[in-house]
Formats: sequence, structure tokens, C-alpha cells
Amino acid sequence: MVVTESAPELPRAVADAAWPGIAARQRSLPLLLALAAWLSFTAWLRPLNLPEEGRYVGVAWEMMRSGDWLVPTLNGLPFFHKPPLFYWLTALSMELFGPSAGAARLAPLVGSTAAAWALFLFIRRWVGGRPAAFTLLVLATQPFFFGGAQFANLDMLVASLIALTIVLAAHAALARQAGQPWRTALAAAWACAGLAVLAKGLIGLVLPSLVLGAWLVACRQPAAVLRLLSWPGLALFTAVTVPWFVFVQLRFPGFFHYFFVYQHVERFVATGFNNVQPWWFFFVALPGLTLPWSLWLLGVRRVPVGEERTVAGVMLDRLMWVWVLAIVAFFSIPSSKPVGYMMPVLFPLAFIVYRAAAAALKRRPALARPALIASLVGAVGLCLGAAVFSRLTYTGDNTELGRTLGRLKGPDDRVVFVDQYFYDVPLHAGLRRPVEVTGRWNDPGIARTDNWRRELAEAAPFAPGLAAGLLVDAPHALSSPCGGPVAWAVARRGAERIHPQLRAATLATEAHGTVLWRIAPDCSGNGAAETRMGR
Repeated sequence: MVVTESAPELPRAVADAAWPGIAARQRSLPLLLALAAWLSFTAWLRPLNLPEEGRYVGVAWEMMRSGDWLVPTLNGLPFFHKPPLFYWLTALSMELFGPSAGAARLAPLVGSTAAAWALFLFIRRWVGGRPAAFTLLVLATQPFFFGGAQFANLDMLVASLIALTIVLAAHAALARQAGQPWRTALAAAWACAGLAVLAKGLIGLVLPSLVLGAWLVACRQPAAVLRLLSWPGLALFTAVTVPWFVFVQLRFPGFFHYFFVYQHVERFVATGFNNVQPWWFFFVALPGLTLPWSLWLLGVRRVPVGEERTVAGVMLDRLMWVWVLAIVAFFSIPSSKPVGYMMPVLFPLAFIVYRAAAAALKRRPALARPALIASLVGAVGLCLGAAVFSRLTYTGDNTELGRTLGRLKGPDDRVVFVDQYFYDVPLHAGLRRPVEVTGRWNDPGIARTDNWRRELAEAAPFAPGLAAGLLVDAPHALSSPCGGPVAWAVARRGAERIHPQLRAATLATEAHGTVLWRIAPDCSGNGAAETRMGR
């Protein structure tokens, strides 16, 4: 059975239709290698971005240094904002390749490459080789995708696992409909859903379920939804996800409420978290983040009819549209709208751009070909230009300050962070113990913010004894009694105007507005401290 719609590349893609065929694999292996090389091309170029990358890489560093791979910690305190998959992968990468920015970004690089490749194979199987290659090219050169693949936080990893889940489950549904083997693909989809939950929580299951359910209903196959609920798949999903959550709950009573109720439900409906935006924000931001390819969407409604295509191809088209609309609508509900929430949408959006561009090539090839070349050149330029610009202009890097601290600090010396948590300093300094952090820890306003204070304050109840020694007041932390260890204070420039103890300390180094002070033990007997050194 066939329907009519645009697919001008289909006659030349018949040889690529089998998935996976040995010849097709051999032809596409260079493409996979090129994809991996392109996405990792500038991953080493810039330092860790603060606070986002520094936070999550710092947790992975603590996991590696402590040897406790089951409990993520931030400054030694249990950090249960997110599950552990990103930390496991990042800690393993830094264990193998050393603690560097490039090694810290391996998890999003591997996730994005795997998901992009799965999308390529999926489209090649059900539509054709040239549409698959075109889609892959658009996806890989979307500036938002290129940047996300090199950003060490959880967004690209979970987006990639969500994409893998959707692609594998959709392939299973289409293969079953075509009378072909499908159970292995469905089991793999459930495994990827489990990993997605371990990457960022329940959205790893909720979003694929929403997309796949709405897609099958839109295709008038609601009964197929139940066929995706296989017992082997559910058992595999349970085996992947449940053990870690149960272990943490047994060790830290109250974890289930904190993680599932507070971090999922209450944060979803609350209004005081980061990047509060109106409901229409993503409908404007997403096209801007995918320029110049998003300009092709202006003609997407004028796709001509006239080419033969299979029912599976029509279902795939509907999948891509449902995929985009369902996720954008879902994340438009809460008031908090970080742009990283849109990363799962980049995969289907690339195919929709292909459809619009293919239609333009069919209608007016003389105009469409130069426009496509200009789009590709512009996209590549934006990807590389943004990476270089970020490297040249970023001023929040504490790499050198951290390394200086690591060289100067003695094994028994104390380290104090003054009125701020410097996420990347423990990594760059190679600190083996948590640090003391000063702040207004009794301030009731902490619960109304979404910053480092709230993260540490929320972690404290899971280890109150440890927190009492780490979350301290400044006068106590910034003094070093006679016979005690040397203290090293990390603070923002100007902190000495607020904390008198720093005025007589030794300035060891300063970089990008962050200062490292050395506070020697006071043995004068009259409160005099060592003479402050000049810069």
C-alpha cells in the first residue's frame, strides 16, 4: 500500500533501504567517524562553564576521588538533584583520560553521537539513504546541537537517551506492522528508557511514552500502544533503574520524597526556579537556537504532493511532528524554562527541515541549491564561531587558581570558600577532602533561590553531622589559631571589605576576579596576623 507525498530522493535510495546490511554498514562507517570527529572537534577548546558544567563535573570528580560510585556528593554532602548516570560516565572518563575539560565532556559527546547515528539508521531503513544523510547533516550542524554535544551537563545525555528510546520503539512498531523482527529493538528501547531515567529522572520515561502514545493514536493505531508494553521490556527497565533508587532510599530515608515529589512534581509546578519565562518562550527560542536551518521551516506547509511513499514513511513523518509538538507543549507548562529542555526536539526537527528542503529542491532547484549551500556554510560557521568566541571571551575560569592552590596547599591545610561555592576549584586543585563554605546558612530566604546555597542547604539534612562542620560562619572559618593548620581562602575580589580577617592575610594569586588568600596560624598572642603581601 502506498500514499502520495514528496520524497524525490527515494529512487536513488533503494539500495540503502535495508537496515542493517553489511554493505550499507561499510558505506556508512566513514560517515559515523566523521560525525564523531565533528562533534568532538572543539570539545577541548574552552574551560568548564560555571556554574553549570562545574557543578556536574565537580560531583563526578568527588565520586572518582572518594571511590563511592553509588552516592553522588557535592562538597561531600549527598547531592540527589539528579540520578547518577552522568556522574558515572564522567568519572569513568576522567579516570581513563585524566581530569580535563575534554574528558569531562565525553558523556554528552557519546550520547549525541549514538542518538544521531540511530536516527540516521532509522530514517535510512524506512525512508532512504539520502534523506537519512541529509537529516544527519542538518542535525550535526545545528548550532544548539553542536554546542550541547560539548556541554558537560545532563541535558544532551538525557535528550540522546530519549531519542534512542523513541527511535528504537518506533522501529519496533513499524517492523512489527511489516511482519519483520521487532522484539530486540523494543527491548533495547526499554533499556534506553531505563538509562534515561538514571540520567535525569522520570522524564526519561514520561517523554518517550507521551510521544509514542500520541503518535500511535494519531496514526489510528491505539492498540499498538499496548503491544509496546512488553513484559521482558518492563523487566529490563526495572533491572536498570530500580536497584540504585532502592539502595539510596535504604541508606537515606526521605530520599524518595525529596527526589520524586520535591524534585519532580513540586519543581514542575513551582514558579521560583531558574529561567522563568512566558508560555510561548520555546516557540520563539527554538527557531533562534537552530538557525540558519530553522528558516527552511517557513515553507514546510507547502510540501508538494505527487511522489509515492510507503505507509511507514507517512507514519515516520507524523512521528517527527508529534515528537516536536508534544515535547514543546509539555515543557511550556511550567514557568521555569531552561533552553536545555529543548534538546530532545532537535532530532525530529532535523528531519522536518529535510522535508522542507527536499520540497524546495523539487519546486525551484535553481534557488534552493544555493540556499542550501549558504545554510550549511552559515551553520558550520556559527558552530565553530560560537566555540571560538566562547573560548576568547569567557572570564569565569578558575583553572590556574585551582592549580596554584593544589601546588601550595599542604596535606593538612584547610580550604575555605568564602560566600560562594567555586565548583571547579576542587577539580583543578585536586582536593581530596570537602571544603568549608561560609554563608548565611540560617537565612530563610535560601529556600526561595535556585543557586549554590540552596543546593548545599538541601543536601545538609542527609548528612547533618558532616554539614555542621562544612557549612560555617565566616569569622570562625577565616581564623587560624596558633598551632592549627594553614587556611586557604578562595573568595571573590572585594571580599576583604566585608571580612576583616582577609585584610591581614597573604594574597597568593588572583585570576578573573577570584582571589586565593593564605591565612597563617596566629601565634602573636595579640591578634596580629601576618603582613599582607602585594600583588
